[in-house]
Amino acid sequence: MAFESLSQKLTGAFKKLRNKGKLTEEDIKLAMREVRIALLEADVNMFVAKDFIKTVSARAMGAEVMESLTPAQQVIKIVNEELTALMGNENSRIKFANKGPTIIMMCGLQGAGKTTHTAKLAKMYLKQGHRPLVAALDIYRPAAIEQLEIVAKQAGVPVFQMGKTDPVVVAKNAYNHARDYGNDILILDTAGRLHIDQQLMEELTNIKNTVPVNETLLVIDAMAGQDSVNVAKQFNETIGLDGVIITKMDGDTRGGAALSVKAVTGKPIKFVGTGEKLDDLEAFHPDRMASRILGMGDVLTLIEKAQDTVDQKAAQETAKKMMQNKFDMNDMLEQFRQVKKMGGVSSMLSMMPGAGQISADDEEKAEKELKKIEAIIQSMTKKEREKPSIIDAKRKRRIARGSGTKVQDVNVLLRQFEQMQKMMKQFTKNPKAFSRMLRGR
Repeated sequence: MAFESLSQKLTGAFKKLRNKGKLTEEDIKLAMREVRIALLEADVNMFVAKDFIKTVSARAMGAEVMESLTPAQQVIKIVNEELTALMGNENSRIKFANKGPTIIMMCGLQGAGKTTHTAKLAKMYLKQGHRPLVAALDIYRPAAIEQLEIVAKQAGVPVFQMGKTDPVVVAKNAYNHARDYGNDILILDTAGRLHIDQQLMEELTNIKNTVPVNETLLVIDAMAGQDSVNVAKQFNETIGLDGVIITKMDGDTRGGAALSVKAVTGKPIKFVGTGEKLDDLEAFHPDRMASRILGMGDVLTLIEKAQDTVDQKAAQETAKKMMQNKFDMNDMLEQFRQVKKMGGVSSMLSMMPGAGQISADDEEKAEKELKKIEAIIQSMTKKEREKPSIIDAKRKRRIARGSGTKVQDVNVLLRQFEQMQKMMKQFTKNPKAFSRMLRGR
């Protein structure tokens, strides 16, 4: 996950501060030096990192920290607040048109994920009850129109295209079509280039002069680091941006673009791409991202993701089975599938408090363990899943062979399931306590 290395280094720097009862100016200087190095290694813009350290240091040297009973916590609080301010402070959203379709123009260089994120954005708004239409304006890249049609079909949204017609004409006709057919959002998938050139900028300017674009969003690749920030700066100076979408935030990226782009361009990050699936698009929350970077977790996003992906009817049925002590291996398998829908164990762990202390190896082990358990359950018969108590030594050997695991692994899972059942029996004796647990109270 993005910021993993930065998060671990910041956690290490603050751990040293926590070990001290009272802080001196020298302690803060040493800690800020480590923070500065961590930011630069994360590919944060040099000038942005310098200003950030200057601001944090000035606040950290103040009376609120130096005279505090918990100075280390005060420093972390200041860093959290300044990280949030660095990334935009407030959650920035799309500004919808008062009348007619809201036009969102997607722009960026080739390879950043512009076409895929056009479909992701359209799907997100479709789920919110809107009627989006996407328009194919990239007439230069081979199979660009076909790619948009494929991902749009997967997203369940219509495509407006006119083949190799002038993109300005396509934009105008797409706008008229959206207005006539009641599409309240029109997303323009414009052409990208391998690098910024005059022709690209003129075309984008002509489109904006022809149709009333409400939002101009630049799609940048988080893995490109400061190159992405420089691209954003040039696009903003030439055509004017309203916001940024950062893609590949789930990859092994240093994340410096997310921490630099607002300070360099003055334009907010509005969305982040967190995976390859069309549902892997999140609204950007600066405060939540700052908390995640500092290892404090992002429980709100985790809850929202659960609400979007978990089948509520199935969840209620599972809760009912738990209350009646009828929870079996089929239900356990379904729970693992719900975890997968939410992005897997590593995605969930990255949002939990203390995530900065969880290594990539720990996440990998957790993912492997989940796959192993899933394979064992899938190797059981329907009857064995419903009543695991019938699984004898012979059945265990067959299940182990079928799942590519050892008999010991099957034994461990059966013991864990047995312990879970015992715990459920305790809760069924006290339904009110169980109900409070399900509601998280």
